Amino acid sequence: MAQQIVLTAVVKDSQLGQRLDQALAELFSDYSRSRIKEWILSDKVTVDGVVSNKPRIKVMGGESISVDAEIADEVRFEPQDIPLNIVYEDDDILVINKPRDLVVHPGAGTPNGTILNALLYRYPDIAEVPRAGIVHRLDKDTTGLMVVAKNVPAQTRLVRQLQKRKFTREYEAIAIGTMTGGGMVEKPIGRHSTKRTLMAVSEFGKPAITHYRVAEHFREHTRIILRLETGRTHQIRVHMAFLNHPLVGDPQYGGRPRPPRNAEQELIQTLRKFDRQALHARMLRLEHPTTKEVMEWHAPVPEDMVHLAEVLRDDMQKYGEDDF
Repeated sequence: MAQQIVLTAVVKDSQLGQRLDQALAELFSDYSRSRIKEWILSDKVTVDGVVSNKPRIKVMGGESISVDAEIADEVRFEPQDIPLNIVYEDDDILVINKPRDLVVHPGAGTPNGTILNALLYRYPDIAEVPRAGIVHRLDKDTTGLMVVAKNVPAQTRLVRQLQKRKFTREYEAIAIGTMTGGGMVEKPIGRHSTKRTLMAVSEFGKPAITHYRVAEHFREHTRIILRLETGRTHQIRVHMAFLNHPLVGDPQYGGRPRPPRNAEQELIQTLRKFDRQALHARMLRLEHPTTKEVMEWHAPVPEDMVHLAEVLRDDMQKYGEDDF
């Protein structure tokens, strides 16, 4: 069943001249402005007892506002008993350490078997929260930390933090090629012009900023630490490919195996068998949506990336700086 929402408030005198949707977003801060605008357009809002369906109408202050609306459940998705690695949980949020091969949200080609399906099974009430509380996503084969909201107010506040770039999301990756130093990529990202399932740097895309620094050099690869300032689809993968340093194991963006010359068979096979992008969300920091406490979590680098780095490190030690 859908969740029934009944809200009342009086417009403050200080809000004189504001648009109705803006004023309501301030009065009912647990809900997003886009949701409030939808309620207005759907005749769910009354001003002094009269239905108002014009978000742009100006308020004068002192008006009595009433909202009588519904938040639809995620009824089209099936709850499924899928294990989740939960590293933190309270009444408002949970933080998950996502493994590889697990999709976050159902979509084309993946109608079920996702984190969303698992959340609906484990927390039936989360069906009342849009997208079952999912605030941000990780690609299917990217591992690491992501936060989920357990109720609408928590989700609204976390999404606002994300939009204001107040989340700190740190990743570890192994890129192809020897990177000389850190830096920042500030290039817009949009849908690829011909490969519609991929993204690309595009002047018509949305702003995207990635910060990176070198953690360790290998002969023909580099271990890097990255922080996202924005969160576009495939952002790190696209930006690193733009720098001509695609991630190991990411053939979609150019990360095919490239062993250094004279590499031993173990390294050649390790690179060939590494069948996902070498990318892990290792740290997440945010302000708790209810307590306002700044919280931080860390997830250890998964074994496949640890092993890859070890083999690359052994190769570096054997062949030294000559080929660097």
